[in-house]
Amino acid sequence: MKTYYVTTPIYYVNDVPHIGHAYTSLSCDVLARFKRLDGYDVMFLSGTDEHGQKVAKSAASAGVDPQTFTDGVSENFRGLLDTLNISNDDFIRTTEERHIKSCQALWNDLLKRGELYLGKYAGWYAVRDEAYYGEDELTEGTGGKKIAPSGAECEWVEEPSYFFKLSAWGDRLLKFYDENPDFILPHTRRNEVISFVKSGMRDLSVSRTAITWGVPVPNEPKHVMYVWLDALTNYITALGYPDTQAEKYKKHWPANVHMVGKDILRFHAVYWPAFLMAAGLESPKRVFAHGWWTNEGQKISKSLGNVIDPYELLQTYGLDQTRYFLMREVPFGNDGDFSRSAMIRRINSDLANGIGNLAQRSLSQIAKNCGGVVPKRGAFTEADQNLLGSAQGLLASVRQEMDVQAFHKALDRLWAVIAQADRYVDEQAPWALKKTDIARMETVLYVLAETLRYLGVLLLPFMPDSANALLDQLAVPAAERNFAYLTEKYALKSGTPLSAPQGIFPRYVEPVA
Repeated sequence: MKTYYVTTPIYYVNDVPHIGHAYTSLSCDVLARFKRLDGYDVMFLSGTDEHGQKVAKSAASAGVDPQTFTDGVSENFRGLLDTLNISNDDFIRTTEERHIKSCQALWNDLLKRGELYLGKYAGWYAVRDEAYYGEDELTEGTGGKKIAPSGAECEWVEEPSYFFKLSAWGDRLLKFYDENPDFILPHTRRNEVISFVKSGMRDLSVSRTAITWGVPVPNEPKHVMYVWLDALTNYITALGYPDTQAEKYKKHWPANVHMVGKDILRFHAVYWPAFLMAAGLESPKRVFAHGWWTNEGQKISKSLGNVIDPYELLQTYGLDQTRYFLMREVPFGNDGDFSRSAMIRRINSDLANGIGNLAQRSLSQIAKNCGGVVPKRGAFTEADQNLLGSAQGLLASVRQEMDVQAFHKALDRLWAVIAQADRYVDEQAPWALKKTDIARMETVLYVLAETLRYLGVLLLPFMPDSANALLDQLAVPAAERNFAYLTEKYALKSGTPLSAPQGIFPRYVEPVA
């Protein structure tokens, strides 16, 4: 069986979930659902990153110990996944025993292979990013403070540390990127990673002695692992590492896609493959770094008070409406802007007036004029064949877009067929045919119902509840709601009873103040 492994980054538990977490999780969910429907054995992983100085500080500020703090915040992220209807197969926490065992096994292997050495770290560290920065990467802020490229404030750190020989892996990483041109997507991000590696890499500090909240370094009680070595290892922990003969590991590693925000691309596209290659393990097949959202044209920040709460979006606009907007509004990989007007336009134009109206008027005419059963089909005209051909060709074209995570383009293709079907209705005018040619009217309505079947199945990854509601109204059996059944062989059967049509996407009306 074909296999597919997709991961979200594990979310850092020093804060509450926001739109960025929802966006990444949703993109992975759409991809995982699509691949399952396409016959793949899918592993979809999410989870929480619970160690590091930032978490320890947040816990202290909250007046609780780090484990108690992370227990509560981790549940917030798990709850967001449930609320968004995310279909992850596993949820990993870096405080779990299986993960600590995995990290320590990877550490011991790197040490045995001569990839780690004990030294002393003296340099700049950004607690917010949990990242080390060279002097040449920093700018000067107010009061002479050193500021990282991310905007985080850095502090000078000096302490004993184990180092990973990252400087030895530059040429091998560049060779790997050259041999795997789609390892980093979008390609614009690939260029910045290659530039960073070519600029020359320093050995990486991978243990801390100034903090205690982390995975203990084996046989070194004063050291805990650098949070990113700990965090990145989660992707193989969940597959059973260090047992590389475990069924899940053999089946799903290397990962097909690590989905990340652009701010953590370096860790995933430079450090992670270097760690893996140094341990004699395969690198993931792709790291996709998506962009950030702004809010009504403004950068999102706590200080501005414009953080977008995903729960508020769902409550205001609806679950599948929010899922659709986030996947359609912005070319995936680019930065994008959230605005209420854009959200309402998508709901009313694309959903209510688009797929919703097409389904409602087609199924209402079937209920009214065809006895509430799938209509009889006569000989197909050129117009019928053109629309059905477009519907039947959707899977191949949508599959191409999904394979490069172009979710917005996949939806564009679906909406092009919706627009074609709308034109077909207007041209064929089944309401007029009722008076002149009943048989032709039934054929036209059959073609529309069959087109809706293709659209409904292909919309399942994006809007599962709404797509299933549409397929329910078409009486498509649950077992036939996958891509293997998107052929003429499984076309709707004339005479099949249909339930009374119900509107799927109501228009959004601004509440009265």
